[in-house]
Amino acid sequence: MTQKLILLLAFICITTKISAQQNPQFTQYMYNMNVINPAYTTSDVDVLSLGLIHRIQWTGFKGPETSSVFAHKAINEKIELGLSYTRDQFNNFLSNNFASADFAYKINMNNSRVLSFGMKAGVNFYDFDPSGIILETPREERRDPAFDAIDKTFFNLGAGVYYNTDKFYLGLSVPNFLGSDINDDETVTGKQEIHTYLTSGYVFKLSDKFKLKPAFMTQYVEGAPLSLDVTGNVLYNDRLELGVGYRLDESISGLINIRVTPSLRIGYAYDHVTSDINVFTNASHEFILLYDLGLLFKKGYEKSPRFF
Repeated sequence: MTQKLILLLAFICITTKISAQQNPQFTQYMYNMNVINPAYTTSDVDVLSLGLIHRIQWTGFKGPETSSVFAHKAINEKIELGLSYTRDQFNNFLSNNFASADFAYKINMNNSRVLSFGMKAGVNFYDFDPSGIILETPREERRDPAFDAIDKTFFNLGAGVYYNTDKFYLGLSVPNFLGSDINDDETVTGKQEIHTYLTSGYVFKLSDKFKLKPAFMTQYVEGAPLSLDVTGNVLYNDRLELGVGYRLDESISGLINIRVTPSLRIGYAYDHVTSDINVFTNASHEFILLYDLGLLFKKGYEKSPRFF
C-alpha cells in the first residue's frame, strides 16, 4: 500500500471516527435494533434471541471491519434484558470496542400494541496505536511518529423508547449520553459524541404471499452530517426477503434475508459506494445470522412470525 493511500486512510479514520461518528452503521439495521435502542423488545417470553453481524467496509482496504454479537430475552410479560458487544476495527492501528447491558420495561396495551422504555449501561474501549501505520518509500519502511498512542476506557449510559404493533414500529434512542474527550493526557484529539437515533418501519400486506416492508433510520451526531438510511423490502411467503436501500450521500444497497428454519435466519447486504471514497473502493459487504433459541419446536410459529 502506498504512502499516499495510508495517509488518506489515516485522515479518514481520524476525522470520521474520532471527531464525529464513533458508532458503526449497519445496512441491516432493522434486524439488530437492540444494539442502538435498549427499549427494543421481542415480546416472546420463551425465546432467547441471538444475533451475529459482520460488516466489511470498503473492500480493497485492509479494514475497516465491524462485528457485533447481541442477545435479548423477555424475563416476563413486562421486563426484558439484553447484552451486546461490538468491535469496530480499522486496519491494525485503531479499534473502538463497546459492550453493553440493556433493561427494558414493557407496557402491554390493547390490540397487540406495546410501549417499551429502556436503559443501557456499557463501556467503550478505544485504542489508537500509531505503530501500526507503516509508511513505505522507495528506500525504506518507517513508522509514522506523528501521533502518540491512545488507550482509553469510557463508561456510557443510554436510554430509548420503542412502540410497536404486529405491523408497525417506532423507536427513539440515545445509546450514549456521556460524551468523553479522547486525549493522550496532553492534547485533546477528539471526542466521543452523543448519538441520537430515530427508527421506524411498517409491514403492508400486498397479498397472501407478498408483504412490503419499508423502513428508515436517522442518526444525528453534533458536528457531523445527518445520516439517513431508507430501505424497502419485499417478503415472500414469510421466508424470503429481498430489498433495496439508500444511505444519504453514501451508498445504495441490495439486501437478502432467508428464514431457513422457524428459528434461523441468515442475511446479506451489498453496498455500492456513491460518495467521494469510490475512487478508491466501491463496495461494502455485510452478513447477519439470527437465531431464536426455543422456537425450533414451538408449535404455531409458522402462523405468526416476527417481521422486525
